[in-house]
Amino acid sequence: MTKSIKSAIVIGATGLVGRELLQRLNQMADCEKITAVVRHEDPQFKSLKKVQQFILDDFLLLNDEDVNGYSHAFSCLGSTLKKAGSKENFFNIDYEINAHFADLLESTATHYVLVSALGANAQSKIFYNKVKGELENHIRSLNLECVSILQPSLLLGARHEQRTLEELTQKLYRRFSHLVPDTFKYKPVTAAQVAHTMVEAAQTQTEKFEIYDNLRIQNSK
Repeated sequence: MTKSIKSAIVIGATGLVGRELLQRLNQMADCEKITAVVRHEDPQFKSLKKVQQFILDDFLLLNDEDVNGYSHAFSCLGSTLKKAGSKENFFNIDYEINAHFADLLESTATHYVLVSALGANAQSKIFYNKVKGELENHIRSLNLECVSILQPSLLLGARHEQRTLEELTQKLYRRFSHLVPDTFKYKPVTAAQVAHTMVEAAQTQTEKFEIYDNLRIQNSK
């Protein structure tokens, strides 16, 4: 059974996965309304006829009315410790904003789709994985209509902002990718694969809660 994505609200729309997701949603005949929550107007989104930009400097100011009435809500929002500048800032972005967004959807009929990360574990000694795990635990605790959580490994693609270590890793992977078996659970995935899996989950998931691990995303075409 395929469900229609009639309307969607997206945070993290200007990131690698977010941009790919908006392109896909915009091309869907049955998707009538797409709202991208952004801090600044993005000129590239003007070419996407169905996308309207909701400019908000602080995403924690999102309220019930802002997210009301959407069939689906997608969160592609995420940072790195280097980009965030501190553990506190990273937590505020990756946990606080995503948790707030999900909180607003509690007791609604909206299907919530979140991009988390491979290795997410609230008990992890790695701060990044710990925060991702804590967020997943919080999402589990909410009364949400339907939840899809994606756990991708390294994301392949050209970002607008510079991430030196990630770019180096991508170059090394492309050089030796032929040596990496498809069954390797840490194998990097493309933003297109992640976005495709998000749409697929939104359209076909029947369980109330489901996790899409990196192997499952790898197999997404």
